[in-house]
Amino acid sequence: MAAPAAPPAPPNPAGAPAPPQAPPPAAADAPTRPGPSEPPVLSPYPTHPGPPPAFTTRRRPVGAVDLTPAPGAVPQPPPPGAYRVPARYGYPETPVETTTRLRPVPSGRQRWRAASAAACVVLGLGLIGGAATGAWLTGDSSAEPTRTPYATGRTVWHSVPVDTLFPRTLKGTGAGPGGTNRTWIRLSVAPDSDCSQGLDPLLRTTLRSVGCERMVRATYTDVTRSSVTTVGVVVTEADEAGMQALSTRFTEQKLAGRKDLMPRTYAPEGTLAAGFGDRQRASWTVRPLTEIPAVVFAVSGFADARTVPEPQPADAATGTGADTDIAQAGLGHEAKGIADRVERGLRKTVTDLVEPPA
Repeated sequence: MAAPAAPPAPPNPAGAPAPPQAPPPAAADAPTRPGPSEPPVLSPYPTHPGPPPAFTTRRRPVGAVDLTPAPGAVPQPPPPGAYRVPARYGYPETPVETTTRLRPVPSGRQRWRAASAAACVVLGLGLIGGAATGAWLTGDSSAEPTRTPYATGRTVWHSVPVDTLFPRTLKGTGAGPGGTNRTWIRLSVAPDSDCSQGLDPLLRTTLRSVGCERMVRATYTDVTRSSVTTVGVVVTEADEAGMQALSTRFTEQKLAGRKDLMPRTYAPEGTLAAGFGDRQRASWTVRPLTEIPAVVFAVSGFADARTVPEPQPADAATGTGADTDIAQAGLGHEAKGIADRVERGLRKTVTDLVEPPA
């Protein structure tokens, strides 16, 4: 429908001033004078400036989330009561400000750890089962190192205290002439050595078949300080068969009674036995043992360092009817009694090491 026509203007009465006319419209190409510009309308919400043309977006790390608005997106006003993002002027946001780094979940590592733990458990159970089966099949023989009297006796000279091998005091109940009691006191212990220092050359030759690994010695005196006795242990390198052969040879050939196979003395300086030398030897005994690799010996003499022209073996000096000066002085009993107790202690020590008491 066409718009209604405007009503005609009323005629101008006479004498009335003419109404002002509107200026004609200006031509399109006519210059216009600058007038006061209207102030720009500001939005209540800031717009995102966007990155400059020269800004290059870097590759995001694995697990990072990009929170940068897409190019050309119009920011939406936050709902009422929400946080209002502060406006930034003159510079773009950095990647640290526009991204949030999230830690990736190492799901593959967890599976790897679980598999490794399971493999270790299986391997450990296999080793334990194998060891138990081996011990059962061998009768538990490998559960601990095998201890034998010969293996232990060969190391006892340095693995036990010296007071165990040579006690400071030896009690000889009934060990004297006529069954009297004897007591011996240790004067000194010699440093361990080879057999060249404590045995005559011929005795060393006799023991060559069993070898000499080490020799230990000590010297005692009785409580009356009238006699001195050197006792020693030769640790051999032989096995049981070798020691048995040596013992048989001593018995059959009566080697223990030969004067040229008499052991030497140990005369510590500054003691009562300082003058106890080869010419003071009066009685002796030499005993190859068969249970352990050792030879026990002892040699006695007078404490006043008197020379003995005719030494006498201990077996002869302690026999019935023996009336020599050596026998009457009890020097045979001294050598035999001290050797008995050192040998007894050595056997007991080795036995305790091989078979510990329950």
